[in-house]
Amino acid sequence: MHIQEWLETVPAVAVYALVGGVIGLESLGIPLPGEIVLISATLLAATQDHINPYVLGACAIAGAVVGDSIGYAIGRKGGKPLLEWLGRKFPKHFGPHHVATAERSFQKWGMWAVFVGRFIALLRIFAGPLAGVLKMPYWKFLIANVLGGIVWAGGTVAVIYTVGKVAEEWLKKFSLLGLVAAVLFGLGSFVVMRIKAKRAGAKSSVEEQGAEKEAVAAAE
Repeated sequence: MHIQEWLETVPAVAVYALVGGVIGLESLGIPLPGEIVLISATLLAATQDHINPYVLGACAIAGAVVGDSIGYAIGRKGGKPLLEWLGRKFPKHFGPHHVATAERSFQKWGMWAVFVGRFIALLRIFAGPLAGVLKMPYWKFLIANVLGGIVWAGGTVAVIYTVGKVAEEWLKKFSLLGLVAAVLFGLGSFVVMRIKAKRAGAKSSVEEQGAEKEAVAAAE
């Protein structure tokens, strides 16, 4: 079967459910590749007319908002012991260093940490549960959560879909080659964003450590 014909058999509802489910679970606090799934699904929508980008974006936004809200409720009920348990289960994602970095971000930025955290892999996993643990008022969390979900999910779908449609005009003649190139482009964009986010986080951590040392020295 031709790759194009095979892609046309993928039910749109399955794509919507996958995107909403993965992003929801990631927002809940489970380390999953929500951004990669969203980008890949959007590239698929750009080449397959039976997948509606508006419905796809709505499912992504719903998954982000609902997942974060559930994570907030779990974090508010579980408190610090929950973060310690997650640290034992997922040390690469919820280790003491990750928790400390996320807490500093919340203490410094408040609501903005929830909004901006939607665009950063580490904070996207932490935002809901940590906001609950730190007892952030739910109305503040909800506003930042909804706005962040709309801008991140809606913006990602809009940009990637537009790029995919433009690229399709000259890639469609190569079918499989075109699909591979489009996916690689999406993954490449994701990797670049991750590298920039890590560099920004590392720079912020170094600056904060320097400030702490200066404060200690001044106290002595």
